[in-house]
Amino acid sequence: MVKPMHVDITTHMARAKRHAVFVVVPRFNLTTLITMIETMRIANYLAPEPMFSWDIVSFDGPEIVASNGMTTAVDTDYGSLTPAGFVFVLGSWGTEHYENTALLTWLRKRARAGETVCGVELGSYIVARAGLLDGKPATIHWSWLSGFRESFDRVDVHECLFTIDGKVMTCAGGLAGVDLMLRLIESISDSGFSGEIADQMLHHPIRDAASPQRSTMGRSTETMLPLIREAMTLIEENIEEPLKVPQIADVLGVSQRQLERQFKKHVGCTVVQFGLLRRLQNARLLLISTDLSVREIATASGFNTLSHFAYSFGKFFGRRPSEYREAWPKSEPAPSWPGSLSDFLSILNNVPAQGYPPRE
Repeated sequence: MVKPMHVDITTHMARAKRHAVFVVVPRFNLTTLITMIETMRIANYLAPEPMFSWDIVSFDGPEIVASNGMTTAVDTDYGSLTPAGFVFVLGSWGTEHYENTALLTWLRKRARAGETVCGVELGSYIVARAGLLDGKPATIHWSWLSGFRESFDRVDVHECLFTIDGKVMTCAGGLAGVDLMLRLIESISDSGFSGEIADQMLHHPIRDAASPQRSTMGRSTETMLPLIREAMTLIEENIEEPLKVPQIADVLGVSQRQLERQFKKHVGCTVVQFGLLRRLQNARLLLISTDLSVREIATASGFNTLSHFAYSFGKFFGRRPSEYREAWPKSEPAPSWPGSLSDFLSILNNVPAQGYPPRE
């Protein structure tokens, strides 16, 4: 009698390790949820017997509206869920302000039980609020990196596809969820099997955790020239204290003239203009995701004076920084990302040079 009981317990534990719980909050990214689940479904399809199982649950009611407006029916009886190997917390637009004490308590309890907790896209905000990311590496969608970093100074924030640190993981969201799931399946079975799943999904190559989130920087479907990418990276890494163009050229080992010529050709604006865009985008994000004052945000975004910041921001976004903060996000029925490079270039092409904010 003892041996069969031991087998049953072992089987139950094995199944629990391959069971996933997906926690969704309002305006979550439906594509990310579907593709992460689809990776497990295809694994079940290819395996001799099903490998994975999953539940979708929410602490906000039985029907949750995703960021694309579609409604998803979910389980609300989170207290009776079976043990799981993985708990994925999915959040997107607006999750930087999401507060739910019951969810945070539940996550801590599942973590103490030995379950792996993963923040997906802006779901990393929730996992961080639960205290599970303190002192650990973490990532989030690139567009929210600076706001996340300002909000959680005890978290080691990186721009990458996903992070795995013991029983805590984070994922940038989007199709990075597929790469994460394939890597997890690879660790459970073998790389050959995860490759077969990738073949079924037409998803190649399977990217590593440290792979960059962006490849074209918003310019085209082709890979950005290394020189331009490195220049953009330097600009983004020095938002608070912007580098001068000669400094960037010196770091990259090229002449200022060559850098400017290649930047204009492949990006469509000057190095200084792109730097201004990134600083304005950074300020926009800090306005909607932090409690920093407008003056503090101006400083954190590399503007020497508040007046220049207000003028530049108003010229590009059509409203003052304080007005922008007050209008976000409840007044907007659907997610939007004003401030794209294409928008910026359009404005540059329609505004006389003397009418644009002066260079600093």
